[in-house]
Amino acid sequence: MKREVKTLLDKSVASLLLSIELFNRPHDYARTCSVLILLDHSFEMLLKASILQKKGRIFDKISNYTIGFEKCLRIAVGDGNVRFLTKEQVLTLQTINSIRDAQQHYIIDVSENQLYLYVQSGFTLYRDILRNVFDKDLYEFLPTRVLPISTTPPMSLEVLFDQEIEEIKRLLSAKSRKKSIAISKLKPLEILERSLQGNDQPVTDHDLKKKIERVQQEKDWRTVFPNVAAIEVVPDSSSPSIALRFTKKEGIPIHVVPEGTPGSFVVAIKKVNELGFFNMTYSQLAEAIHQNTAKTNALIWYLKIKNDDECCKAIQMGKTTFYKYSVKSISKIKDALQKTTIDEIWKTYRESVLKR
Repeated sequence: MKREVKTLLDKSVASLLLSIELFNRPHDYARTCSVLILLDHSFEMLLKASILQKKGRIFDKISNYTIGFEKCLRIAVGDGNVRFLTKEQVLTLQTINSIRDAQQHYIIDVSENQLYLYVQSGFTLYRDILRNVFDKDLYEFLPTRVLPISTTPPMSLEVLFDQEIEEIKRLLSAKSRKKSIAISKLKPLEILERSLQGNDQPVTDHDLKKKIERVQQEKDWRTVFPNVAAIEVVPDSSSPSIALRFTKKEGIPIHVVPEGTPGSFVVAIKKVNELGFFNMTYSQLAEAIHQNTAKTNALIWYLKIKNDDECCKAIQMGKTTFYKYSVKSISKIKDALQKTTIDEIWKTYRESVLKR
């Protein structure tokens, strides 16, 4: 093992062990945030060490800085000799990274059961990568005296969501007095849903208010969180200790999102619920980008949004075809408007289309 690889791996293991130590501490002061930050850091160091071990590169030629977390994932799941992650494993990592980002930079309420789920599945994945890339066992770095004790038994992802949604509805029944608590509990669930969808856009208060309305209206949370409903957390009975792995349910495809796609993660569940993914009408898209319908039409034409499978979907209802748009279309439009003005696009549109 090269010295640089060993240094990165040592830093990675140190962060992982600290995250485990903090997870098992007997008090909760700054515990959740600290555990997630250290767990996320341990994976970034592990990914970089693994890429170097597999003869890949971790320095960006232009900036001369090491590549970030997302770029590491793309290399690790890509084609060629460097590849060492599956798409399901990337789902786990980008979910942990998303929850860590939200917990570090804002206020979210990650329940004890959720934290356990992310930490245990992360620990399992870490052990898998260490074995596959370095032919090492994580238990080499752990003292034999460790005895995990929990007053809360682990549960399945579906049971976890059943309990979380039930608690959110209970808080909402107390009217405005508990609504802010319900929103803080809902946010990590929505982050998980978006992470599985491949959407890395920030969850706004407006988004959460709309989601709260749907939670109150729908009897089954699976219609509100269709991507979560498409995965499961599977225990590994062959392991001598507890091991949890995120995996998709049978028949559900996962795809790699093209690099450079605005507002997207590395992998995503392939449109589990198309009406949930493409959830905006033409007028709703116009409202979201703050343009009138005529100029929205010009933007759709100019950016060829109807030809982009990640932005637009033609939905057939009877003999009528309706076009529905995803949140990625908003990102694509906003990105374009940073490079050119709506007036220039409107002029081009009128010259090319309206004069025909």
